[in-house]
Amino acid sequence: MKEYRRQGFTLIELSIVLVIIGLIIGGVLVGRDLINTATIRSQISQIEKYNTVVNTFRVKYGYLPGDIPDPAATSIGLTPRGTAEGQGDGNGILEGSSTSGGGCFAGYYWACPSNGESGVFWADLAYVGLIGGSYSFASITDGISIGSYSGSAVDQFFPRAKIGNNNYVYVWSSNGSNFFAVAGNITINSSFNSYSGMTVLQAYAIDNKIDDGMPFSGNVTVYYLGQTGWNNKVYSLGAPGDALSVSPSDTTCADANGGGNFGTRYYSIGWKGGEGVNCALSFRFQ
Repeated sequence: MKEYRRQGFTLIELSIVLVIIGLIIGGVLVGRDLINTATIRSQISQIEKYNTVVNTFRVKYGYLPGDIPDPAATSIGLTPRGTAEGQGDGNGILEGSSTSGGGCFAGYYWACPSNGESGVFWADLAYVGLIGGSYSFASITDGISIGSYSGSAVDQFFPRAKIGNNNYVYVWSSNGSNFFAVAGNITINSSFNSYSGMTVLQAYAIDNKIDDGMPFSGNVTVYYLGQTGWNNKVYSLGAPGDALSVSPSDTTCADANGGGNFGTRYYSIGWKGGEGVNCALSFRFQ
Protein backbone atom coordinates (compact mmCIF):
# COMPACT_ATOMS: atom_id res chain seq x y z
CA MET A 1 0.00 0.00 0.00
CA LYS A 2 1.28 3.37 -0.98
CA GLU A 3 1.97 5.64 1.99
CA TYR A 4 1.08 9.29 1.81
CA ARG A 5 2.79 11.86 4.01
CA ARG A 6 1.55 15.29 4.94
CA GLN A 7 4.01 18.07 4.45
CA GLY A 8 4.10 20.68 7.24
CA PHE A 9 5.75 24.08 7.47
CA THR A 10 9.47 24.20 7.99
CA LEU A 11 10.94 26.29 10.79
CA ILE A 12 12.12 28.81 8.23
CA GLU A 13 8.63 29.17 6.78
CA LEU A 14 7.10 29.56 10.25
CA SER A 15 9.70 32.16 11.09
CA ILE A 16 8.85 34.13 7.95
CA VAL A 17 5.13 34.01 8.79
CA LEU A 18 5.79 35.20 12.35
CA VAL A 19 7.97 38.04 11.08
CA ILE A 20 5.24 39.13 8.65
CA ILE A 21 2.62 39.02 11.42
CA GLY A 22 4.92 41.01 13.66
CA LEU A 23 5.43 43.63 10.96
CA ILE A 24 1.68 43.92 10.40
CA ILE A 25 0.98 44.33 14.12
CA GLY A 26 3.85 46.79 14.46
CA GLY A 27 2.57 48.78 11.50
CA VAL A 28 -0.94 48.92 12.99
CA LEU A 29 0.40 50.10 16.36
CA VAL A 30 2.67 52.69 14.77
CA GLY A 31 -0.20 53.90 12.60
CA ARG A 32 -2.46 54.22 15.64
CA ASP A 33 0.23 56.16 17.50
CA LEU A 34 0.69 58.50 14.54
CA ILE A 35 -3.07 59.12 14.37
CA ASN A 36 -3.24 59.79 18.11
CA THR A 37 -0.29 62.17 17.92
CA ALA A 38 -1.86 64.04 15.00
CA THR A 39 -5.15 64.30 16.90
CA ILE A 40 -3.39 65.76 19.95
CA ARG A 41 -1.57 68.29 17.78
CA SER A 42 -4.82 69.29 16.06
CA GLN A 43 -6.53 69.87 19.40
CA ILE A 44 -3.67 71.99 20.71
CA SER A 45 -3.61 73.98 17.46
CA GLN A 46 -7.34 74.63 17.73
CA ILE A 47 -7.01 76.08 21.25
CA GLU A 48 -4.01 78.16 20.16
CA LYS A 49 -6.03 79.47 17.20
CA TYR A 50 -8.89 80.51 19.48
CA ASN A 51 -6.42 82.28 21.76
CA THR A 52 -5.13 84.20 18.77
CA VAL A 53 -8.54 85.23 17.42
CA VAL A 54 -9.70 86.35 20.88
CA ASN A 55 -6.66 88.61 21.16
CA THR A 56 -7.28 89.89 17.63
CA PHE A 57 -10.89 90.74 18.51
CA ARG A 58 -9.88 92.52 21.70
CA VAL A 59 -7.17 94.56 20.01
CA LYS A 60 -9.52 95.62 17.22
CA TYR A 61 -12.69 96.29 19.22
CA GLY A 62 -11.42 96.93 22.74
CA TYR A 63 -13.33 94.11 24.46
CA LEU A 64 -13.54 90.34 24.61
CA PRO A 65 -16.06 88.73 22.23
CA GLY A 66 -19.33 88.24 24.08
CA ASP A 67 -18.35 90.75 26.75
CA ILE A 68 -18.42 93.73 24.37
CA PRO A 69 -21.17 96.20 25.50
CA ASP A 70 -23.42 98.51 23.56
CA PRO A 71 -23.08 100.78 21.68
CA ALA A 72 -19.78 99.18 20.63
CA ALA A 73 -21.49 95.85 19.87
CA THR A 74 -24.34 97.11 17.71
CA SER A 75 -22.07 99.58 15.94
CA ILE A 76 -20.33 96.62 14.26
CA GLY A 77 -23.55 94.64 13.71
CA LEU A 78 -23.42 92.27 16.70
CA THR A 79 -26.47 91.14 18.69
CA PRO A 80 -27.70 94.03 20.89
CA ARG A 81 -26.47 93.73 24.46
CA GLY A 82 -28.53 93.87 27.64
CA THR A 83 -27.91 95.95 30.75
CA ALA A 84 -27.48 93.28 33.46
CA GLU A 85 -24.51 91.20 34.54
CA GLY A 86 -23.48 88.70 31.89
CA GLN A 87 -25.21 90.56 29.06
CA GLY A 88 -22.25 92.50 27.67
CA ASP A 89 -20.99 94.46 30.68
CA GLY A 90 -17.41 94.93 29.44
CA ASN A 91 -15.81 93.72 32.69
CA GLY A 92 -13.44 91.27 31.00
CA ILE A 93 -15.14 88.18 32.49
CA LEU A 94 -17.28 85.89 30.33
CA GLU A 95 -20.48 85.23 32.26
CA GLY A 96 -23.89 83.74 31.61
CA SER A 97 -26.89 86.05 31.47
CA SER A 98 -28.64 87.14 34.65
CA THR A 99 -32.33 87.16 33.73
CA SER A 100 -35.00 84.44 33.94
CA GLY A 101 -35.41 84.28 37.70
CA GLY A 102 -32.03 85.41 38.96
CA GLY A 103 -29.81 84.04 36.23
CA CYS A 104 -28.77 80.66 34.97
CA PHE A 105 -28.54 78.39 38.03
CA ALA A 106 -29.75 81.22 40.30
CA GLY A 107 -26.60 83.27 40.33
CA TYR A 108 -24.00 80.84 39.03
CA TYR A 109 -23.30 83.16 36.12
CA TRP A 110 -20.10 81.38 35.19
CA ALA A 111 -22.07 78.13 34.77
CA CYS A 112 -24.08 79.16 31.68
CA PRO A 113 -21.77 78.68 28.70
CA SER A 114 -24.71 78.31 26.32
CA ASN A 115 -26.18 81.78 27.04
CA GLY A 116 -25.16 85.32 27.93
CA GLU A 117 -21.65 86.54 27.15
CA SER A 118 -20.15 83.05 27.12
CA GLY A 119 -22.85 81.92 24.67
CA VAL A 120 -22.61 84.74 22.12
CA PHE A 121 -18.80 84.66 22.40
CA TRP A 122 -18.73 82.28 19.43
CA ALA A 123 -21.39 84.17 17.46
CA ASP A 124 -19.39 87.39 17.85
CA LEU A 125 -16.20 85.77 16.55
CA ALA A 126 -18.06 84.20 13.61
CA TYR A 127 -19.89 87.41 12.68
CA VAL A 128 -16.65 89.40 12.29
CA GLY A 129 -15.11 86.55 10.27
CA LEU A 130 -12.49 85.34 12.76
CA ILE A 131 -13.90 81.79 12.86
CA GLY A 132 -16.27 79.79 10.68
CA GLY A 133 -19.86 78.93 11.54
CA SER A 134 -22.66 81.07 12.95
CA TYR A 135 -23.61 79.75 16.45
CA SER A 136 -26.75 81.87 16.39
CA PHE A 137 -28.88 79.98 18.92
CA ALA A 138 -27.28 81.50 22.02
CA SER A 139 -29.12 84.44 23.61
CA ILE A 140 -27.39 87.40 25.26
CA THR A 141 -30.30 88.09 27.65
CA ASP A 142 -32.13 84.80 28.24
CA GLY A 143 -30.56 83.05 31.23
CA ILE A 144 -32.28 79.74 30.52
CA SER A 145 -32.20 78.09 27.12
CA ILE A 146 -35.55 77.67 25.39
CA GLY A 147 -35.83 74.16 24.02
CA SER A 148 -33.64 71.12 24.42
CA TYR A 149 -30.44 70.46 22.52
CA SER A 150 -28.11 67.49 22.40
CA GLY A 151 -26.09 65.59 19.83
CA SER A 152 -25.51 67.47 16.58
CA ALA A 153 -27.93 70.23 17.68
CA VAL A 154 -25.15 71.49 19.96
CA ASP A 155 -23.36 72.59 16.77
CA GLN A 156 -25.67 75.62 16.86
CA PHE A 157 -23.98 76.80 20.06
CA PHE A 158 -20.33 75.63 20.05
CA PRO A 159 -17.62 74.52 17.62
CA ARG A 160 -16.68 70.87 17.60
CA ALA A 161 -13.34 70.00 19.18
CA LYS A 162 -10.63 68.60 16.92
CA ILE A 163 -10.09 65.69 19.29
CA GLY A 164 -13.39 64.21 18.09
CA ASN A 165 -15.49 61.78 20.13
CA ASN A 166 -18.42 64.24 20.28
CA ASN A 167 -16.35 66.84 22.15
CA TYR A 168 -17.04 70.56 21.83
CA VAL A 169 -15.24 73.74 22.86
CA TYR A 170 -17.07 76.20 25.12
CA VAL A 171 -16.00 79.10 27.34
CA TRP A 172 -16.64 79.72 31.03
CA SER A 173 -15.18 81.76 33.87
CA SER A 174 -14.28 81.33 37.52
CA ASN A 175 -12.53 83.56 40.08
CA GLY A 176 -11.80 86.29 37.55
CA SER A 177 -10.31 84.00 34.88
CA ASN A 178 -11.73 82.83 31.55
CA PHE A 179 -11.32 79.32 30.19
CA PHE A 180 -11.83 77.28 27.08
CA ALA A 181 -13.18 73.83 27.94
CA VAL A 182 -13.04 70.71 25.80
CA ALA A 183 -15.75 68.32 26.93
CA GLY A 184 -18.18 65.86 25.41
CA ASN A 185 -21.80 64.76 25.22
CA ILE A 186 -23.22 68.21 25.96
CA THR A 187 -26.91 68.68 26.74
CA ILE A 188 -28.60 72.10 26.89
CA ASN A 189 -32.11 72.72 28.22
CA SER A 190 -33.05 74.38 31.51
CA SER A 191 -29.53 73.49 32.65
CA PHE A 192 -26.16 72.81 31.07
CA ASN A 193 -24.23 69.57 31.26
CA SER A 194 -20.98 68.39 29.76
CA TYR A 195 -19.05 65.20 30.40
CA SER A 196 -15.61 63.68 30.06
CA GLY A 197 -14.92 62.94 26.41
CA MET A 198 -11.20 62.21 26.06
CA THR A 199 -8.97 59.47 27.35
CA VAL A 200 -6.66 59.96 30.30
CA LEU A 201 -3.71 59.49 27.96
CA GLN A 202 -4.99 62.20 25.60
CA ALA A 203 -5.57 64.65 28.44
CA TYR A 204 -2.12 64.00 29.87
CA ALA A 205 -0.46 64.35 26.45
CA ILE A 206 -2.10 67.75 25.89
CA ASP A 207 -1.33 69.00 29.40
CA ASN A 208 2.25 67.74 29.27
CA LYS A 209 2.82 69.29 25.84
CA ILE A 210 1.68 72.84 26.61
CA ASP A 211 1.60 73.09 30.41
CA ASP A 212 2.95 71.27 33.49
CA GLY A 213 1.47 67.80 32.98
CA MET A 214 -0.38 67.99 36.30
CA PRO A 215 -4.19 67.72 36.41
CA PHE A 216 -4.95 70.42 39.01
CA SER A 217 -2.25 73.04 38.51
CA GLY A 218 -1.08 75.42 35.80
CA ASN A 219 -3.20 76.76 32.95
CA VAL A 220 -4.49 73.38 31.78
CA THR A 221 -6.65 71.52 34.31
CA VAL A 222 -9.24 68.76 34.33
CA TYR A 223 -12.14 71.01 35.37
CA TYR A 224 -15.28 71.30 33.27
CA LEU A 225 -18.95 72.21 33.76
CA GLY A 226 -22.02 70.15 34.41
CA GLN A 227 -24.81 70.04 36.95
CA THR A 228 -25.16 68.23 40.25
CA GLY A 229 -27.98 69.96 42.06
CA TRP A 230 -26.84 73.56 42.34
CA ASN A 231 -23.14 72.68 42.37
CA ASN A 232 -22.28 73.13 38.72
CA LYS A 233 -18.50 72.88 38.70
CA VAL A 234 -18.02 69.21 37.94
CA TYR A 235 -14.56 67.69 37.84
CA SER A 236 -13.01 64.34 37.06
CA LEU A 237 -12.67 61.95 39.95
CA GLY A 238 -9.74 62.63 42.25
CA ALA A 239 -9.82 66.39 42.82
CA PRO A 240 -7.84 67.52 45.89
CA GLY A 241 -10.04 67.58 48.95
CA ASP A 242 -13.06 65.88 47.43
CA ALA A 243 -14.80 62.93 49.03
CA LEU A 244 -14.33 60.67 46.03
CA SER A 245 -11.92 57.82 45.58
CA VAL A 246 -8.30 58.84 45.11
CA SER A 247 -7.09 55.42 44.01
CA PRO A 248 -6.74 54.75 40.27
CA SER A 249 -9.77 53.03 38.77
CA ASP A 250 -11.76 52.60 35.56
CA THR A 251 -13.42 55.99 36.16
CA THR A 252 -10.60 58.22 37.41
CA CYS A 253 -8.93 60.90 35.36
CA ALA A 254 -6.53 61.72 38.20
CA ASP A 255 -5.48 59.85 41.33
CA ALA A 256 -3.15 60.11 44.30
CA ASN A 257 -1.62 56.68 43.69
CA GLY A 258 -2.80 55.46 47.07
CA GLY A 259 -2.09 58.74 48.87
CA GLY A 260 -4.36 60.53 51.31
CA ASN A 261 -7.37 62.67 50.48
CA PHE A 262 -5.20 65.77 50.15
CA GLY A 263 -2.24 64.18 48.37
CA THR A 264 -0.84 65.35 45.03
CA ARG A 265 -2.89 64.13 42.11
CA TYR A 266 -1.48 62.72 38.89
CA TYR A 267 -3.14 61.64 35.66
CA SER A 268 -4.19 57.98 35.86
CA ILE A 269 -2.08 56.98 32.88
CA GLY A 270 -0.74 53.93 34.69
CA TRP A 271 -4.20 52.41 35.00
CA LYS A 272 -4.94 50.20 31.97
CA GLY A 273 -2.73 52.34 29.76
CA GLY A 274 -4.77 55.49 30.37
CA GLU A 275 -7.37 54.35 27.83
CA GLY A 276 -10.41 55.21 29.95
CA VAL A 277 -12.53 58.05 28.52
CA ASN A 278 -12.52 59.82 31.89
CA CYS A 279 -11.22 63.35 31.23
CA ALA A 280 -12.17 66.79 30.02
CA LEU A 281 -9.88 69.83 30.06
CA SER A 282 -10.05 73.56 30.67
CA PHE A 283 -7.51 76.03 29.28
CA ARG A 284 -7.06 79.39 30.99
CA PHE A 285 -6.80 82.18 28.41
CA GLN A 286 -7.55 85.57 30.02
